[in-house]
Amino acid sequence: QVQLVESGGGLVQPGGSLRLSCAASGSIFSINDMGWYRQAPGKERELVAAIGKGGSTNYADSVKGRFTISRDNAKNTVYLQMNSLKAEDTAVYYCNAYIMTTTWRPYDYWGQGTQVTVSS
Repeated sequence: QVQLVESGGGLVQPGGSLRLSCAASGSIFSINDMGWYRQAPGKERELVAAIGKGGSTNYADSVKGRFTISRDNAKNTVYLQMNSLKAEDTAVYYCNAYIMTTTWRPYDYWGQGTQVTVSS
């Protein structure tokens, strides 16, 4: 079994910052790509940022220059530093990881989601 546990969401004023964390645990052999997605009410889930095992990154145009994704491979953890937050960043943020388990079964895992609300 593999679990992704997210933390760090909450309420922040426009222009503020938040840092999301997502720790993977369980029967993990290796983790390939990790990323963050978000889903606002009435909208489809969208990619926010992704990071490869070697550190290569990819960002949605809407967050470039404001958000930074990073990972700690030793801790099986991915982070999302969000600065200069805007009201339109309000959404449920989901962690995603492509994991090879110790039983040699690769699978796309998701966290339970954490709410980020940007409001004055």
